[in-house]
Amino acid sequence: MREFKIENIDHVAIRASNPEESINWYAEVIGLKELRAEAWGAYPVFMVSGETGVAIFPAEGKMPFPAEKSNLTGIDHFAFRLDNENFLLAQNTFKTSNIPFQFKDHTYFQSMYLKDPDNHTVELTTLLVDPKQFYKL
Repeated sequence: MREFKIENIDHVAIRASNPEESINWYAEVIGLKELRAEAWGAYPVFMVSGETGVAIFPAEGKMPFPAEKSNLTGIDHFAFRLDNENFLLAQNTFKTSNIPFQFKDHTYFQSMYLKDPDNHTVELTTLLVDPKQFYKL
């Protein structure tokens, strides 16, 4: 049995057909902050909230890491957790800004699903019960 414990999702790496468009989308629609590390060059660009985020890479071209070129299959989706108040605020913001999303009630969670410029599914989710009850902590 492992003795280490995962704290949270650090980041999800995506390949973007137009990285600057994706950077703008994650900043404007999802509200993530742009971080660039000089040592890495132009990419990846991290779009973060706190210590969680999305690492954006160009879809084509040679990259120093994680691989020089990738033809990876896509991810299904990734999720950012919000507290209930911010979940409702995001929902209202999307409605008033005419940003399309799909709402789903998952009994213990409520979620909104959006598509980024490359059609990646981005989930914003909120836990409706005590985390100890759901995660059996």
